[in-house]
Amino acid sequence: MAAPPTPASLRTVLVPLALAQFICSFAGSNMTVMINDISHDLHTTVQGVQISITLFLLVMAALMIPGGKVTDRYGRKRCFLAGLVLYGIGAVLSAVAPGLGVLILGNSIFEGVGTALLIPPVYILTTLLFTDFAGRARAFGAIMAMAGVGGAAGPLIGGLITSAISWRAAFVFQALVIVVIIVFSRKIGDPLPPNPSRRLDIGGTVLSATGLVLIVMGILLAKVNVWLMLAFLLAGGLVMLWFFLWIRAKERAGREPLISIGLFRNRTANLGMVTQNIQWLLLMGTSFVAATYLQVVKGYSAIATGVIFTSATVGLLASSLSAGPMAKRYSQRTLIVAGFAVTILGAGVLLVTAWWLPSPWASSPGLLLIGLGLGAMLTPSVNVVQSSFGEAKQGEISGLSRSVSNLGSSLGTAIAGTILVIGLTSHAYAAAVITLAGIGLIGLGAAARLPRGQVAGTNPQDDPAYRE
Repeated sequence: MAAPPTPASLRTVLVPLALAQFICSFAGSNMTVMINDISHDLHTTVQGVQISITLFLLVMAALMIPGGKVTDRYGRKRCFLAGLVLYGIGAVLSAVAPGLGVLILGNSIFEGVGTALLIPPVYILTTLLFTDFAGRARAFGAIMAMAGVGGAAGPLIGGLITSAISWRAAFVFQALVIVVIIVFSRKIGDPLPPNPSRRLDIGGTVLSATGLVLIVMGILLAKVNVWLMLAFLLAGGLVMLWFFLWIRAKERAGREPLISIGLFRNRTANLGMVTQNIQWLLLMGTSFVAATYLQVVKGYSAIATGVIFTSATVGLLASSLSAGPMAKRYSQRTLIVAGFAVTILGAGVLLVTAWWLPSPWASSPGLLLIGLGLGAMLTPSVNVVQSSFGEAKQGEISGLSRSVSNLGSSLGTAIAGTILVIGLTSHAYAAAVITLAGIGLIGLGAAARLPRGQVAGTNPQDDPAYRE
């Protein structure tokens, strides 16, 4: 076990952890401004690129829970480094991809699996190393700021690289960042030793992954055949029911399931995960829909689309970096509720301005509000969930929490993206944005049901930071 960290060493450790979250979020959104370039270069379609993006996010979601579990068995730092290596290999494969198949192998599979392996340790290590509420809030604020900036700035950075060099150079950029993270990771210490006795529930892993894949693929098939879509959705639902019965039976038999049923008995954590899912659904859904609309329907270049997205990046960065000070003044619930309200308002402004004003910059005010709203609530939602459980459950809850968030990302590109891709018109764009706003209202309802106070531990009422 590593020696107790000093404040200086904690700041040093936070750099690679935050950078890792940045590059994974960047990977999910930067391809949205490369849609035209990739589809032309690889002789595929907009829907083909959408499938690659969605599969990347889906692989993360499907494997994030087992990714969290294996950290207990093999160690958090070891899994973090292994994930970085897999991600780097995937980035290189994507950069040299001759066709859509290799792009999916590199981007969707290798990068997706690598992310599922490296992201849970980011949140587990942060929770274990930053033990006080204020310090943990600041650390999660920095990490979630980088997550949000990666997601929101992905179109801008990707657009700049694509316009200046090539879309392939964007994947080279990812590989270089991975090398930097590996170098900075040398000083990371694992607070807890690996536990080789922990077993991975293979059956549960297969069932959960299969169920999620069937559900998301069902949504993507909406354009192909409605009955086929319904068949996939039904099959996915049945497999997820089988998964629930599987883990319940294992737990009752005294064996360790993929994830404990007890994690779902914490009402506060459940509501927090609902808000996480919808936040990332809104972020990635808006990113894909707006970028596709600006490029395919309006005909703007990758760099122009990326520059327009700067307003979302600025808003998200500004509100994310304020997470620490805001947490001292307002409850987590207040920040999440306010975040959803501002995001929904932003979707409304985005819709109205795009409909009535011809200028490409008309999208900026709406994107700015969406960035401000999402940035304000990303950190509080993570803090609510992670702080609802003790150290013994951090591996499981980190995997579940990240899985829920990445499922939201994949659902965002699948649902809103499919609505847009079906028509690729201004009316389809309006329908996609209205759908996102409606889902945002569901998130607002979940946020309104959170406890009226700060959640800093397993029993928030006992924490002095818990207040109305």
